[in-house]
Amino acid sequence: MSTPHAHGTLPTTDGHTLYWQAHGNPHGRPALVLHGGPGSGAHPGWTDFFDTTRHRVIMLDQRGSGHSTPSAADPRTDLSTNTTHHLVADIETLRHHLDIDSWLVLGGSWGTTLALAYAHTHPEPVRAMVLLAVTTTTRREITWVTHDMRRIFPEQWDRFRAAAGPDADPRDLSTAYARLLADPDPRVRSDAARAWCTWEDTHVSATPGSTPDPRFGDPAFRMAFARLVTHYWSHAAFLPEGHLLARAPDLAHIPATLVHGRLDISGPADTAYDLARAWPGADLVIVEGAGHGAGAITLHGATRAATDRYADLP
Repeated sequence: MSTPHAHGTLPTTDGHTLYWQAHGNPHGRPALVLHGGPGSGAHPGWTDFFDTTRHRVIMLDQRGSGHSTPSAADPRTDLSTNTTHHLVADIETLRHHLDIDSWLVLGGSWGTTLALAYAHTHPEPVRAMVLLAVTTTTRREITWVTHDMRRIFPEQWDRFRAAAGPDADPRDLSTAYARLLADPDPRVRSDAARAWCTWEDTHVSATPGSTPDPRFGDPAFRMAFARLVTHYWSHAAFLPEGHLLARAPDLAHIPATLVHGRLDISGPADTAYDLARAWPGADLVIVEGAGHGAGAITLHGATRAATDRYADLP
């Protein structure tokens, strides 16, 4: 596993402190990794998607996650300054802090939504994009994961629904869980985080060999993850519905590869397909037999091929 050659913290103007780390060649082509979740935090394993002799791989723990502070695991942490727009601004602040002119942007799952939002706001420094397990975090996608997927996992969904409380809107379980995770009773918060993460393990488990995420065994990780996902999903990523797809033609000048698993039930392939169709010049790679949760393994080959190719861009 890669070890960072540099790392540091970056304070924001509204009370957050962001943790970043750099791997690979300090003089290589800069590449930014945007992790999933929201709330998963960065991990050195992301370097497997790069030739680290050629890339300088920058990882950022997004607000409230990983080693960034304050942690969303703390119920006292206010999430009002944790939105997509804040995260986009953080990315640009980090770029200036590290004195990077342009970089390849790689995002996974939620990180693809954030990468797209960043590229629309700051297109100039984005040299190329690689998006794997593509999502755009629309209301439609969120309803699919939290409601419509009952058609695939009915018994597990019924438990997920029941844990949200009798008054929860079954079509807006993100909001119901966000309320539970803000409850003053620590037992209520703990039970809600566990139920949310159990459902997360369920809907990413459709491919052979999938196993529960060991990180969910950590109560602090579980709480931060559940709080951040439900916060962002209950607000549909703080973006107008369909905004990222509608603006995809604006990214025609940015080379991009979208890598998606055919068996990704959490994020069906039509999201990646429709985005690629709307994005002139974007390449779509559908990986047969690959899912969502095992993306770090099953999507590796196509992703690594893309980052290798973009390392040669002028």
